[in-house]
Amino acid sequence: MPNSKSRAIRYAPLALTAVAAVWGGAFVVMKDAIESQPIVDFLGTRFVIAALVMIAAKPSVLKQIRGSLLWQGLVLGTLMTIAYYTQTVGLKMTTAAISGFVTGLYVVISPLLIWLLLKIKVSGKIWIGVALSLAGLGFISINPQNFSFEWPQLWLVACAFFFSLHIAGLAKWSPKQDAYALTVVQLATVGVINMVWAGAQGYHAPVGTFGWFAILFTAVFSTAIAFFVQTWAQGVMDSSRVAILLTSETVFAALISVGSGQEVLKLQTLIGGALIVGAMLVVEWPGKNRTSMALPVENLPH
Repeated sequence: MPNSKSRAIRYAPLALTAVAAVWGGAFVVMKDAIESQPIVDFLGTRFVIAALVMIAAKPSVLKQIRGSLLWQGLVLGTLMTIAYYTQTVGLKMTTAAISGFVTGLYVVISPLLIWLLLKIKVSGKIWIGVALSLAGLGFISINPQNFSFEWPQLWLVACAFFFSLHIAGLAKWSPKQDAYALTVVQLATVGVINMVWAGAQGYHAPVGTFGWFAILFTAVFSTAIAFFVQTWAQGVMDSSRVAILLTSETVFAALISVGSGQEVLKLQTLIGGALIVGAMLVVEWPGKNRTSMALPVENLPH
């Protein structure tokens, strides 16, 4: 009968794929909401509510927020804040088509940082997955008739770098900490930084029923639940695999956009989606070292 450790390793990829699906849907939900509310105000409201929801669901978590968990969560939350800000600036200064591809560079940067900073060897299978994911992101995101690279896109490169630092930080710290408490600190950090920033400029609340729906949907599903799953998953599986699995967000966003009538299905989207799914199959195909990054059973969140 499988123990807790083997069950966690088995279900973590499925949970991360579900997170990617939620994030893909959130992109569609947020599109109109952000046009009626400044991005800093939106992010502040979203992340503060997400942190409060997690605290309300488990008030005892506050007793665990101390020592190394507190400062590690503050560092990770700050990295997330910078990543979201640089992404927003980049999106405003370049095309949406290019932004998806450049931000997706974290799938390449993450394994490099994990190798350089954490001295964790990246297998050949992971690099094959990285190559397939990058090619898939390119097919989905790039318009071949309007491809260019200008200096504003460096904001998106910075975004990919800081998201990669966040992934590497989780790889180092998440296995040793309670995933729930660490997630609460991260989300609260992002929320407070953005709310202070928004307050200094004059806070704007969500507009209308749809504005609040977008806030609540992203706060509960694509923030509180999603980041908890990511934090937990990086305690039980290789972080390079995590990065590759999360690239499927692009596939889900494309499918949901097509399904909602926002975009038309293109052949390059199908090819890109197939390449990303292929990357996921490559990195998840059973092998001899599948559990090399797993943490001891006694450290699993409960």
